[in-house]
Amino acid sequence: MQKIVERFELYGKEYVLETGELAKQAGGAVVVRQGDTMVLVTATASRNPKDLDFFPLTVDFEERMYAAGKLPGGFIKREARPSEKAILTARMIDRPLRSAFADGFRNEVQIIATVLSADQVNQPDVISIMGASAALLAAGIPFEGPLAGVRIARIDGEFVVNPTFDELELSDLDLVVAGSPDAVYMIEAGAYEVSEDEMLAALTFAQEAITEFCAVQERFVAQTDVTPMDVPLYTIDESLRERVFAAGAEKMRAALRNPDKHARMDGVAAVKDEVLATFTEDELAESGKDVKSLLKELEKTTMRRMVLDEGERADGRTVDEVRQVTSVAGYLPRAHGSGLFTRGQTQVLSVLTLGMLSEWQRIDTIDVTEGKRYLHHYNFPPFCTGETGFMRGPKRREIGHGALAERALVPVLPPEDEFPYTIRIVSEVLESNGSSSMGSVCGSTLALMDAGVPIKAPVSGIAMGLIKEGDEVAVLSDIQGLEDFLGDMDFKVAGTEKGITALQMDNKAKGLSYEILETALRQAQQGRAHILGKMLDAIDVPRESLSEYAPRILTVKIPVDKIRDVIGSGGKVIRGIQEETGAQIDIQEDGTIFVAARDKGGEEAVRRIQLIVKVPEVGERYKGRVVSIQAFGAFIELTPGKDGLLHISRVAKGRVEKVEDVLTVGDEVEVEVLDIDDRGKISLDRIDKPDAPPSSGGGERRSEGGGDRPGGGRDRDRGGDRKPRRRH
Repeated sequence: MQKIVERFELYGKEYVLETGELAKQAGGAVVVRQGDTMVLVTATASRNPKDLDFFPLTVDFEERMYAAGKLPGGFIKREARPSEKAILTARMIDRPLRSAFADGFRNEVQIIATVLSADQVNQPDVISIMGASAALLAAGIPFEGPLAGVRIARIDGEFVVNPTFDELELSDLDLVVAGSPDAVYMIEAGAYEVSEDEMLAALTFAQEAITEFCAVQERFVAQTDVTPMDVPLYTIDESLRERVFAAGAEKMRAALRNPDKHARMDGVAAVKDEVLATFTEDELAESGKDVKSLLKELEKTTMRRMVLDEGERADGRTVDEVRQVTSVAGYLPRAHGSGLFTRGQTQVLSVLTLGMLSEWQRIDTIDVTEGKRYLHHYNFPPFCTGETGFMRGPKRREIGHGALAERALVPVLPPEDEFPYTIRIVSEVLESNGSSSMGSVCGSTLALMDAGVPIKAPVSGIAMGLIKEGDEVAVLSDIQGLEDFLGDMDFKVAGTEKGITALQMDNKAKGLSYEILETALRQAQQGRAHILGKMLDAIDVPRESLSEYAPRILTVKIPVDKIRDVIGSGGKVIRGIQEETGAQIDIQEDGTIFVAARDKGGEEAVRRIQLIVKVPEVGERYKGRVVSIQAFGAFIELTPGKDGLLHISRVAKGRVEKVEDVLTVGDEVEVEVLDIDDRGKISLDRIDKPDAPPSSGGGERRSEGGGDRPGGGRDRDRGGDRKPRRRH
């Protein structure tokens, strides 16, 4: 196969699409490159269709640590389970592509994006969508491409396409849009309270950029020798469809009119059983799979026509009506913060825990991000939908929903210099009937305020849906599970009263227009405001103080050159402070020290740290401890690691033969700083000297200079080593 290379520049960034050199046995293989970031994307389809009633698509995003010149962390030193970033990127590629395959296509398709080079400047995720689309087209797989994805940032009011990591740090918007020149298929966004008008402007700009990237793909694929797959698409006999619909249409309409999820499901199942009973065993043996598929289609079509024809939803609501909302702040007595949020038959309990900044999560990926201090975990156990199932850790969907809630709340969190805590929220979905991810946003806002975290503003979220048949359109607020599963769009919007903080949209409708997006955003704004009002009835501002069970973190700033004194030799000093006070101590490179404790131990730890770094001054008084006795005097520890010399002539009133006659190691004495020489050596005088003991005779009185260590103290090396330090 001939090597084909397409180099192009768009919006100030240079890209390359290449095929024909790598992975030539894959159905389609394309290397996509931005800067020195390179991703190999392959698309391969099975030769024969699978006996399934759905399209079997698998997307994997493979991070290779060598791409960034890193070794994998841990003991095994080999890439194992995908990182959360890899899982989220795989979902980002999957979601726009899945609805762009031909109806009735049942061959298994696997897309693998392998990062070969990561320059730590340009991001590999969004360009992989373009690479996957090009690989599918090159493979001749029945795919309604080209599609492309772009990331949009806004810096100083100007939109930037596919920003670098550094550019994104300057942006108040991180918007990813994927689609075709005619339609938006997927949206993912995080924003710092961006208004609906500003978001719509960004979406319009993204659509223009997508059109240009798709045009490049068409030019690139036109140079390849594509052999379209000769694949029979699965179809169902039209007469069979008519029979099923005639037998069950009216009964299905009646069964769907029920606000209770499980009662409705039972009613729908009963209708399906009745329709199945009209077929003979021989007919079901021949066409049973098609009949069951048509029963699903009957349910879908009936629900959609109810909305479009009558403006009535299955639970009786109007298209813009939100289900009943209840909120409880402080539901759990011992948690640092908790919030219970219920909307209809969706219920989420979000629980917050505060920890030291040193407990931030370190991330072992090819990304430039080292870690994060805010963690949001989302759990979706089987019982929340009244089902049974395996509990084997979070699935891709759970990781994605947790990331969405995290993205929605990050913009309102206080900076770490104002609130020096690591924050973890776990959202437990206890009931689910639509939009549990937005329920977790609302429950987590309640938990943050209950914990006393000084957030900038409360955040609420809502999921919007769409029913579209030709030119007939209905946008639905607060969709339930049925409307998500059988509808055309799942559009989640989270934000404050001021603006949007997160978006996520998946679209199954062909030709989703700008007008529909605008309607959805405006309607979502009204729904968010309604839900936020119900939340604020439970708690309207963050509590003034933290939970009594949360650690109190005190901050102290010390000179950088004093850090070694606080740590001590081998960490001896800092360990001692922690053991004796019960506090946790976290020292930053800039000299900022965070001290966490649940009692007065934190204040004591801060006091000791301040004593360590304090420079004694002449005239100051200390209650010190005798740490060493020499012939010429005693060394008194004034502060941890800082000693002064109490000369033998000053340990008592009158002449003293031996220091040991008056003092022993461990004694506490009150002293005053007499002098500090140019080398920092400290001379002390004893306050309230006792009378010298009677002379025992003999022994020559030393000069007042102090013998071989005249007139001074010393700095002990970070934790107890009394030997003189060498200068290197």
